[in-house]
Formats: sequence, structure tokens, C-alpha cells
Amino acid sequence: MKQDERAPFVHALERARVAAYAPGEFVEQESFMSAGEILALACQAGVASGVSVLDLCCGVAGPGRFITREFGCRYLGVDFSASAIEIARERAGDLPCRFEVSRIPPIPQGPFDVVLLLETMLAFPDKDALLQEVSRALTSGGRFAFTMEEGLPLTESERKRMPDADTVWLSPLEDILTSLERAGLAVRCQEDRSPSHRAVADLSIDAFEADAADIAAGIGRRALEDLVTAHRLWSYWLQTRRVRKIAFVAEKTEPPRASGLRSMRQLRADQQDVVVSVGGRHHLRRR
Repeated sequence: MKQDERAPFVHALERARVAAYAPGEFVEQESFMSAGEILALACQAGVASGVSVLDLCCGVAGPGRFITREFGCRYLGVDFSASAIEIARERAGDLPCRFEVSRIPPIPQGPFDVVLLLETMLAFPDKDALLQEVSRALTSGGRFAFTMEEGLPLTESERKRMPDADTVWLSPLEDILTSLERAGLAVRCQEDRSPSHRAVADLSIDAFEADAADIAAGIGRRALEDLVTAHRLWSYWLQTRRVRKIAFVAEKTEPPRASGLRSMRQLRADQQDVVVSVGGRHHLRRR
């Protein structure tokens, strides 16, 4: 099954995903974030009527459609998966949402008032270069709202246990804070979401197992086993504080500084790395 074929995952996992959240908290997100957390982060980032919002790696854009409906913002969602974008467009209906199929990097040229990157930061090995590009896409005073998995890089043993480990690039908090500062982005909000995200991971495992026959019929037994294995690892790492899930809002206060690092566009030209999304997880594919 091709990695950009999102429809089988969306349909096979929908019942389990609904079951993993409290009533009213599922808005077709492909992540551990609840609707309340998405709404709170959008508010902290200043999303409002008329505000321009760029949503990177949006997938089927459940959160993006949700905030557009709630706030009336001017929304652009970008994802490499044509299947995911097709679903997003269909489900957006009359909402004033725009969508593009595109590799990340590069990031669409702005300026934008707000850039979102929800539950996808771990898929980018070079976060410093990514943040430089995010900063360039923001207006002066624009906000970058994102979540990240904070922790030391995976050990070789951990990488062997995690499905698609080549897409899991953890970073220590101090490294992210340094990269944000270098990109001219000042942290305005920082909240630990580890307990609530662990709870969603645990409920997701229960829901996957309860609906295993139907899910396996839709995406295959191996894909289901990988989902359960990954969720068990995230649950354990969040419980033991091996990993923390942190939500940030950072404001662009100055232009990004020259860091001596290659830009994301240069990295793309050299390496042809792309981020794609599968079943709620995001994957780095090297062409």
C-alpha cells in the first residue's frame, strides 16, 4: 500500500479514533491532541477572523477545518499526500479553506500571521533549518504554534523497537529553545501535554484492539500491529518521562540569524527528503 493512500486509514480507524476521545473532543485529528487543546493553542497563537494561517503537514486537516469553522480565519493547509488533501477538500465543504499538495520542505512563501505544525515536528531531522524557514514565512509579530516530542535521541535499541523509526527524531528542550532563538522566534507559551496525550494513546490502544478485525480488513494486519506497537511505546515513554509532549507558541520578534547551516531548500536539493503522513503518523521519505 502506497504511503500517500490515506483513505483506507481514515475509514478503518475512524471508529477507534472517536472512541479514544471524550464526547465532542474528536474533530478528525490524526494525533493525540484533543479538540480543546487544538482550540486553546489556536487562541494562544491569535487565530481569529481574517487571520492568515498556514498549516504544515495538515493531513486530512481535521484541526484546520475545526479552527476555520470556529474562528473564520484564512486557512491554507499543505500536505504531501494527495489522498489526504482530497479528503480534506471534500470534508471542508463550504468552509473558506484552501489546500495544496506539496512536499515540506519547502515551506510556502508568506507572509502568514500564524504557522501551525501539529504533532509533526519529530519527522524533521534538521529542526534548526525548518525553524529558519518558518520564521521567514511569518509576518513581523507572527506566531508559530506547534507541538513537539521532547527528549534525547532514540537509542539503537529503541529504534529497533519503534516502527518507522527513521521518522522519529526527538530533540532535547534546550536544543529547540536555541533553534527558536536563532530563528528570531520568542517563546510566549509553553505547556506540557504529556498526561493527556498518554491517556489518548492508552485509549487508542484499547480501541484498536476492540475493533481489530475491521481495522485489519481495511489496512492490513501488519499496519495494525505497527500502530499498536508505536502507541504502546509512546504511552510508556510518556509515563516514564522518557519523552514529554510540549505545546508552544513562539512570536517572530526579529529576522532569523545566519547560522552557517544550509537552508531547507538546499537540504531538499541535496537529499530530496519529503514528509508524508500515514494513519496519523508522519514519515520522512528519502527519494
